[in-house]
Amino acid sequence: MSLLRVLVADDHKMVLDMISSLLASEEDIEVDVAQDFTAAIQKLNSGRPYDVTLLDFNMPGMVGIDGLRAALGESQGKPVAIMSGVATKENALEAISTGAAGFIPKTMHAKSLVSAVRFMAAGEVFVPNVFLDASQDETKEHPLAKDLSRREFEVLEGVCRGLANKEIARELDLREVTVKLHMKNLCRKVGANNRTHAAMIARDAGLF
Repeated sequence: MSLLRVLVADDHKMVLDMISSLLASEEDIEVDVAQDFTAAIQKLNSGRPYDVTLLDFNMPGMVGIDGLRAALGESQGKPVAIMSGVATKENALEAISTGAAGFIPKTMHAKSLVSAVRFMAAGEVFVPNVFLDASQDETKEHPLAKDLSRREFEVLEGVCRGLANKEIARELDLREVTVKLHMKNLCRKVGANNRTHAAMIARDAGLF
């Protein structure tokens, strides 16, 4: 049986462990990991190419599309895809037009993620239709989100992924104190007592 070699690069250990474990549970997938962009590039240069590389859009050193271009230059012609929990539709389209093999939301279901990796390894381009068809404004038509600002919505999404305020601040390029302020405001708007309660309300309502 031919093994599918996948490199997963993400600076959030919980996300990295979750995605790598999920893929490694498949009998024909071999997973390698990197916790920042520099380590990912080093692994891409280590010899035998990876069949698919998954890069976090906002990890240290990545610098968005510029990081994607650099990774594509080192991938030996193999597929490189972007992962993100907060990037916009415009980010996804730019990544694909730059040469990315796909755009993977971190909220993607387990089976769908595995299928997407296999799809890209076969030479296809993967972008969820729902993601491309939905704008930020359409997403915010959800009753729970209608009163949230864009930043409050992004902070709440980060909380639902289990990120700490410091991690959310880094992803959104904000100060931690600003994230705390957004957290306080969104808790008031959704009727939550704290960040954990806010995440529970959002998930129960089907917002994420």
